[in-house]
Amino acid sequence: MTIEVLQPGIQTTVQDYPGRVGLMSRGFFPAGAMDHLALRLGNALVGNEPGDAALEVALGKAKLRFDRAAVVALTGATVEATVDGEPVPSWQAVEVPAGGELRLGIAKGPGFRVYIAVAGGIDVPEVFGARATYTMGALGGVEGRALRKGDVLPVGEPRRASRGSLDQSRLPAYVNEWDLEVVPGPHASEEFLAEEDVALLFTRQWTVDRNSNRTGIRLDAQRLTWARSNGGIAGGHPSNILDNGYPVGGINLNGDTPVILGPDGPTSGGFVVVAVVAHASMWKLGQMRPGADKITLRPVSVEQAQALADEQNALVEEVRAA
Repeated sequence: MTIEVLQPGIQTTVQDYPGRVGLMSRGFFPAGAMDHLALRLGNALVGNEPGDAALEVALGKAKLRFDRAAVVALTGATVEATVDGEPVPSWQAVEVPAGGELRLGIAKGPGFRVYIAVAGGIDVPEVFGARATYTMGALGGVEGRALRKGDVLPVGEPRRASRGSLDQSRLPAYVNEWDLEVVPGPHASEEFLAEEDVALLFTRQWTVDRNSNRTGIRLDAQRLTWARSNGGIAGGHPSNILDNGYPVGGINLNGDTPVILGPDGPTSGGFVVVAVVAHASMWKLGQMRPGADKITLRPVSVEQAQALADEQNALVEEVRAA
């Protein structure tokens, strides 16, 4: 079975979960779905394994043709969608007939990315253990790039029956003002930041900058006091440190501008990292609308972050097993 791309939308890529792990020492962030929760739940609805490859569509406007009958699920941001002109719901397994055309409108918000899971998964070749598209390194997906008109995507064989739909009470909450759970550190200390800076980081409502993407979510700049006047041999600004590794979801201070590193971010650099997004909350980055949404960083402990991940994993398994 194949899917032909009739309209690629603003940016549509093949993504999976957890992406290309274990290669950060070689310079590769994992890539994979920006909203991994939407991708995993979509896969569960169509009977796939949670991490199977699906399509990630920024804002919408994609149009696809299926050469054979298929089962799909739309998850993520709400969007008006049709199959052969007939409206179809999100968060539900939907049948597409042979030759059928799936068309997405624009996601007007809240939320920013739509996921299209197809029973059998998008069966592009694995590169370094994943099918995820990493455009910065031209790896995975279709030639390591966003989809174009005329691309033809292979689909694997379905593994099990689709689940149907997800109960409304279990849907992730997409909003315009986000609480983002983060674990403080490693550089949120008096060696680098003044006490009032730490308080500001975790109480201020930040605005998502319009220049935000899969590489990173930039926040509006806010002048900080800092605990030192410069970075010593690392540089003239107090945010400068000798190059060190960046974690996925790390929040670095690029001068006085916080940047939350997304799945396509850099693996190392010379800025302090004041917190790391809890893995269970990384999905929120994928639904933040550039230039519009607000976020507040909510500090949690490592144990609390793990509990959030356990709860989220249990939800995905519950949907798979239903």
